[in-house]
Amino acid sequence: MSLESEIDLPGGAVLPGALPEALRAELVAFRRDLHMHPELGNQEFRTTAAIKERLERAGLKPRVLSGGTGVICDIGTPLDMVTDTAMLAMRADIDGLPIPDMKADCPYRSTVPDRAHACGHDVHTTVVLGAGLVLAELHRQGALPRPVRLIFQPAEEVLPGGAADAIEDGALTGVGRIIALHCDPRVDAGKIGLREGPITSACDRLEIALDGPGGHTARPHLTTDLVTAAARVVTDVPALVGRRVDSRSGLAVTWGRIESGHAPNVIPQHAELSGTVRCLDLDTWRQAPDILVAAIDEVANLHRAKSEINYVRGVPPVVNEAGVTELLRDAMIARRGVESVEGTEQSLGGEDFSWYLEHVPGAMARLGVRTPGDRIVRDLHQGDFDVDEHAITVGVELFTAAALLDALR
Repeated sequence: MSLESEIDLPGGAVLPGALPEALRAELVAFRRDLHMHPELGNQEFRTTAAIKERLERAGLKPRVLSGGTGVICDIGTPLDMVTDTAMLAMRADIDGLPIPDMKADCPYRSTVPDRAHACGHDVHTTVVLGAGLVLAELHRQGALPRPVRLIFQPAEEVLPGGAADAIEDGALTGVGRIIALHCDPRVDAGKIGLREGPITSACDRLEIALDGPGGHTARPHLTTDLVTAAARVVTDVPALVGRRVDSRSGLAVTWGRIESGHAPNVIPQHAELSGTVRCLDLDTWRQAPDILVAAIDEVANLHRAKSEINYVRGVPPVVNEAGVTELLRDAMIARRGVESVEGTEQSLGGEDFSWYLEHVPGAMARLGVRTPGDRIVRDLHQGDFDVDEHAITVGVELFTAAALLDALR
């Protein structure tokens, strides 16, 4: 693989590691193969095998995580060596979603029923793999100044996320900084979005069971009107929570499921509700379980319903560290100029990349995947989601530049 292509830097310096055309085509094919064979969290055996095989073919020594899915691979140092110079890690998530692929006339649409790479994890995986292959070649040429770790993490879509398992498995041993990216269909391919500080939100899951004696709809005063109680929880709990925290914290409850009853003239004995709790602010997120449980109990008691609450902790916000954010900005500017970087807002989406940042500084970039000029926004977690595959080249060159510039700091 030839890496003769270079990028000019201020002062006449050059930055190697531009993506060769042959590898570019291979990576597009690799991404399409993953897209056709999505696997859910902790079931990514085929994906893991494909990543491992390609890294081994490049002369590297990847290690499969102890759970059987996910891969760690070091470039420039043995996996178990802890050096004085902490490594830069690059993380990709590898799992798909349990939704059908709705793209029409697409040759690489999912072949697995009710499974799709509708969040771009196939792109994330391909970018980190491509960066690893480029950096491995630079290492063979003696042009990689500092070791780099690749982390291919399973189960990002499964709360509280597979990051904690990867960390427990040694993913951060010897790591000093970590970077990641996430597809953004609102940003044109060829650009990235960056933000210092929080770039995603905390996300938890809320499951509620309400119970009562049941009865006849002709006599609701003699029993617990459970459907009304459930409806009041749906409407009143978010309103109560909104008056018990600072509105700037962005604490939001959104329901995704409500189930109760089987007949129009029977008041049921049981109702179930589930939804998500999202929060912009880390301190408020830490208080959220107590606030939500108290509000739910109040509303349920008012309607004489017995409540059982399962509050499932998810992930804290991803908070981009200033120095690593600057590294990504400098790397993108070195590759594609100042116009290739734009600011981005804090998203209400959750991301388990945040768990890595509890241990080491890091940052996540938003990778533009929208074809320039396309007026249709194919949103994440939708069955018709797809990307402009030029984004793969952009992501690989961003990460290789970050690895090379990191050694100069």
